[in-house]
Amino acid sequence: MNKLSLDKKKAVVACLVDGASINATVRMTGVSKPTILKLVRDLGAVCRAYHDTHVRGLKPERIQTDEIWAFIGAKAKNVKPTKAIEGWGDVWTYTAITEKKLILAYRVSQRTQEDSDEFMLDVAGRITQRTQLTTDGHTTYLNAVANAFEFEVDYAQLVKTYGGSQGNEARTAAEKYSPPRINGARKIGMIGLPETKHISTSHVERSNLTMRISMRRFTQLTNAHSKKISYHANAVALFFSFYNFCRVHSTIETSPAVASGLINHVWSIEELLNLAD
Repeated sequence: MNKLSLDKKKAVVACLVDGASINATVRMTGVSKPTILKLVRDLGAVCRAYHDTHVRGLKPERIQTDEIWAFIGAKAKNVKPTKAIEGWGDVWTYTAITEKKLILAYRVSQRTQEDSDEFMLDVAGRITQRTQLTTDGHTTYLNAVANAFEFEVDYAQLVKTYGGSQGNEARTAAEKYSPPRINGARKIGMIGLPETKHISTSHVERSNLTMRISMRRFTQLTNAHSKKISYHANAVALFFSFYNFCRVHSTIETSPAVASGLINHVWSIEELLNLAD
């Protein structure tokens, strides 16, 4: 990163966190692809370490969690055995967001019981008071939450039911590539006494949409998907640091890190880059 000027670094990061692909960033900034990938690798690793150390000791009143799907190299059904050992296939990113829009924890992994256990342990380890937690109905969550919080949590699930096209109508292109229609949702208290009015996953689902819009590798039906799991994880870490510390959210009129008391002003991209110095 020492060979790249500060202005060029700022331009590259600004492009990447605003939805540009690596190749588009090359065209817009004039920075070579290997140099951009090295910046993502190095800065992403630093951002992940900073998040792990500093996004702790918080007292959120409410937390919502969800998972967002992507793939490395190719979708799982199309991955050849020789590529599977390189990490190609489906990948999930767990996210946990507070009522102040802070991404409290995230995990790039599969969607197994072990992954849910590790994710919930991470969430529980970052807070210092009892909170209300809402997840979707994924079957691994109940045990993961009970083990991580030792039942000292007010936990509920928002379980949605889905439906597709009626009858035998041919599906249009829009229907084929759109999310399934939501037919209804049930709010189910699982542990403690969660308040019904706060059983929701709308905030975390909205942040997941922001991820898809702002990280090109999450955009579906393009060739901008990640080719290596390591770069995917580093890009996620870089984006979430920008999201927490640099991005002003209209509903709270500041950055989530400021609203949560982690920092005293909204960071510039230059300050984010300073983490790597």
